[in-house]
Amino acid sequence: MLNLNYRIVVFLMGILLLFNGGLMLLSSLVSYSYQDGVTFEITLAAFLVLSSGALLMLFGRQHQKQIQKREGYLIVSLGWILMAFSGTLPYLLTGTFTNFASSFFETMSGYTTTGASVLNDIEILPHGILFWRSTTHWIGGMGIIVLAIAILPFLGIGGIQLFTAEAPGPGGDKLHPRITDTAKRLWLIYVLFTFLETLFLWLAGMSFFDAVNHSMSTVSTGGFSTKNASIAFWNDQPLIQYIIVFFMFLAGTNFVLSYFIFTRKFKKVIADEEFKVYLSFILIFTLLTSVVILNSGHNLLSQQNFSWQGLEFSIRSALFQVVAVITTTGFVSADFTQWTPFLTVVFFGLMFLGGSSGSTSGGVKVVRHMLMIKSGFLEFKRALHPNAIIQARYNKKTVSDGIAYNILGFFILYMLSFIIGAVGFGSLGLDFESAIGLSASTLGNVGPALGDFGPSSTYAALAEPGKWWASFLMLLGRLELFTVLILFSPFFWKKT
Repeated sequence: MLNLNYRIVVFLMGILLLFNGGLMLLSSLVSYSYQDGVTFEITLAAFLVLSSGALLMLFGRQHQKQIQKREGYLIVSLGWILMAFSGTLPYLLTGTFTNFASSFFETMSGYTTTGASVLNDIEILPHGILFWRSTTHWIGGMGIIVLAIAILPFLGIGGIQLFTAEAPGPGGDKLHPRITDTAKRLWLIYVLFTFLETLFLWLAGMSFFDAVNHSMSTVSTGGFSTKNASIAFWNDQPLIQYIIVFFMFLAGTNFVLSYFIFTRKFKKVIADEEFKVYLSFILIFTLLTSVVILNSGHNLLSQQNFSWQGLEFSIRSALFQVVAVITTTGFVSADFTQWTPFLTVVFFGLMFLGGSSGSTSGGVKVVRHMLMIKSGFLEFKRALHPNAIIQARYNKKTVSDGIAYNILGFFILYMLSFIIGAVGFGSLGLDFESAIGLSASTLGNVGPALGDFGPSSTYAALAEPGKWWASFLMLLGRLELFTVLILFSPFFWKKT
């Protein structure tokens, strides 16, 4: 029989439920302050989740204080699933959803920071529920597991295996040699960005409630809004949109680089290859999108005549949507599928790009694309010099064969998952454009898709099996494939 430390898995599930329940209590306080009529229901949900967490901690209290890799993968995957299931309670008890599949979809979309919604009218929701939607983004953004390992030293438990499972991608620079101190510093930056964006949006004209919710959604690269029109609601307030663009850009940047900025290590930021490519992608695709929009015969604001106001709005819309899709935030200021067919294809491709490693964004990540392209070009050299030892370099360091194989394996699995995902949606009767759009968007945690589920639509029309399938793809993409798929491998369950 496989020797797994099951008690520590159960114990940590209890800790995660305590986090979840505590934040539900915060949502109930918001509900009470606005007298929105659902305070009791959200408080009851919090009590049920807190009680369940306490029982699990009690059951698992006699555990060995050691986490191996197997336990780490189990804790991360089961933790996300358990958080999603428990996170449905505020929706179900308040009657926001009467269908469990829809409630689970909305919750999973929140925790995985996908931002896809099955709600057709967001603005009728109580303030407490709106705040809870944004909170699920905020929890999932930096990772509930990283939050958990920040307190594990108080319990006498080491957390390096959890951090590895939660952030399995390349580019894992550490801010501090102790993993728990790294988690604390990351969360400090995360909280600071949330506070600063809230302040700036409030000063720019948003209500304080809207500012808090959109800050939590932006910093987590989530995409849930308090408005049916998303950020298009503020199309006549450029400053608000530029503030959101700036913080989407920061959230899609490696948080280690943000730490370097705060510690005045600017040369490390400037010298970082991934950051330069990430910035270049945004500038190039913004310029391309702007040119295509303007050359299509009109600007976005004035369909007939040229105006400087329309020019600014067209460029702003291009910048906003490029940053929103590359960082997988998924906010919407315009429906890019209505611009031109060419731009629809461009934005579909951007769904596979993703932000930087070490950020809260989804997708493949810029560094993986960089290293795959570098390795591809090096094959030309190897063909001419078969006996030479030639390896790719990143930030002036040699990339080991192990990392190169890991990236190649990840990309193959990612594309295979995308194809299988599209086939799954196609089997439900969706047309080709909708199927591939849904698969790319949910796997990449982007939010808006194509076809019937484009930026101006919701996922409400998706059949119940499709919601479960989309929820699985969102989880798969958020945990970067390996953490989830390894549980389906026979090697994981074999005794070594």
